[in-house]
Amino acid sequence: MFEATEAFTAKDETDSCNDWQQELQQNITSVDQLKAYLDLTEAEEADLRQVVAAHPMNIPRYYLNLIDRSDPQDPIRKLCIPQSEELILAGAMGETTKDPYGDDKHDKGNGVLHKYSYTALVVATEYCAMYCRHCFRKRMVGLPNEQTVKNFRGAAEYIAANPQISNVVISGGDPFLLPTETLRQMLDALKEIDHLKFVRIGSRAPVVYPSRFLDDELIEMLAEFNRHKTLFVPTHFNHPNEITPQAREAVQRLRRAGITVNNQAVLLRGINDSVETLVELMNGLLEIGVSPYYLYQCMPVERVRHHFQVPLKQGVELVDAARQQLDGYAKRFKFIIGHDIGKLEICGQVDGKLILKQLHARPGHEEESSRILVRQLTEDGGWLDDLPEVALGA
Repeated sequence: MFEATEAFTAKDETDSCNDWQQELQQNITSVDQLKAYLDLTEAEEADLRQVVAAHPMNIPRYYLNLIDRSDPQDPIRKLCIPQSEELILAGAMGETTKDPYGDDKHDKGNGVLHKYSYTALVVATEYCAMYCRHCFRKRMVGLPNEQTVKNFRGAAEYIAANPQISNVVISGGDPFLLPTETLRQMLDALKEIDHLKFVRIGSRAPVVYPSRFLDDELIEMLAEFNRHKTLFVPTHFNHPNEITPQAREAVQRLRRAGITVNNQAVLLRGINDSVETLVELMNGLLEIGVSPYYLYQCMPVERVRHHFQVPLKQGVELVDAARQQLDGYAKRFKFIIGHDIGKLEICGQVDGKLILKQLHARPGHEEESSRILVRQLTEDGGWLDDLPEVALGA
């Protein structure tokens, strides 16, 4: 686990929690600001300016100071600072897409995405504490878009009118970057919907901006809602260097409010694509009370795939080798492809064939849920569509 540098310590975080929104105004959002922190060559600076023009940069000082500035391959650096590879639209890994998860097909308006009958996802905001360079909603985050909620009461009315919806995911962007009172109103709108059994608030804030959770009003509000309906916080640690004392405190404050915190990591080239890193990440999560839940295959997103995606053949070998070193709780995570057709668990490989099981299916395709899929692994294939169908015994 990693310590924050002296430039932004735990004391600084405690001081800033009095006005967490004001602290966010100090985020690094321009190449000129970044140059005060990192030495950039002229070529790097020129590339960064091109990237930032298409996909904004936004980095909290806390997270920026986790970077080992002596290491140009530092994983924290790659996760938060734009790279020239983001200018690549096509390459050896194959085709890219702006919407790999099929959000556009399931947009019900007013921020509601309804892909699976029992789950409604509400895109509550396009803003995040940090704009991660691997984000699969890269086309939306930090930019004006139509898939964010304008009137949460309208989203709640849609959910109330569809009794098959048993759970809601409030996502973004990052919902915890909304004012506490706004988030309270959103949760209050869901509180009295009888068929709603639990709510999830997806957030990377415990990782990139943990001081948000030093706000007692926020924690008390979440605890109060959790007494009415079970509340989960899926968060997003990708590397053990993100597991700092400050992140641990953020997680512990959520857990003391009775909230279960799960982790959804993404397998990323140059970040966590080693057995040692995956083992350290999963064990480190358990140590701070976070349950490893999903490890996603990096989606074939435009300006992401060609520098972050790990070939599936390599990925399944990495995961299998890591699980051999993990105890029962640490190895419970599922290796997942979040595909347009539904969520697919990567179960393993047999004689060079990838074995997958479909966990969720779209409305009208319920018979596909729990089916087994078999694909022929290739050296470079990084997505389901890259791999030819094959019979298991062929």
